[in-house]
Amino acid sequence: MKKENLKKLSKNLPDIPGVLGRGRFFNSAVLIPLIKIKGEYFLLFQKRAATIRQGGDICFPGGGFEEGIDKDFKDTALRETYEELGIKAEDIKIIGQLDTYVAPIGAIIEPFVGKIKKSVLKTMVIDKDEVEKTLLIPVSFFKNTKPLEYTLAHEIQPYRINEKGEKEILFPVEELDLPDMYKKPWGNKRHKIWVYKYENEIIWGITSVIINDLLEKY
Repeated sequence: MKKENLKKLSKNLPDIPGVLGRGRFFNSAVLIPLIKIKGEYFLLFQKRAATIRQGGDICFPGGGFEEGIDKDFKDTALRETYEELGIKAEDIKIIGQLDTYVAPIGAIIEPFVGKIKKSVLKTMVIDKDEVEKTLLIPVSFFKNTKPLEYTLAHEIQPYRINEKGEKEILFPVEELDLPDMYKKPWGNKRHKIWVYKYENEIIWGITSVIINDLLEKY
């Protein structure tokens, strides 16, 4: 490496490291809405409409980063909250951000914590195409309730069987002359899943990971 290349590399290295390969992932942001009611803080959740992807899941408002529309991920969280729940940005006070979460499903989530005026509960306009209903759950419930704990396995699949029952090669291991171990699924990385049961609802997945991180700082 030439001296000038080393100097260029040193100059271009980030002051604050980001997420390597971010462009390969689905980039998104969520808002963690906190509402104070009679001296107690509640988390505002939404239940996805049955007709959309991951329908029926309990989650925080949020969605994908829109290039050319969102200046940053905070914009994404605020825009999605307005589109899904009709809560305006001026009724939300962002108080900070949790750590970036790189999910095993191939998504990066930027979670923002926001304090919301109690009055919005009377003025919310829910987009019924995306949201079935909202839920208010006291933070104390999560502080005092130990979640159920399970383990899932995450494998890398070099091939899959399509709907016709045919083997579809996703990664040509033999053609690339790679070791035999890559001809079969590999990785089998295990990760924990936390599940909360609240009344008749189940809260799990990415949402429960975000809740646990929030509780560590609360």
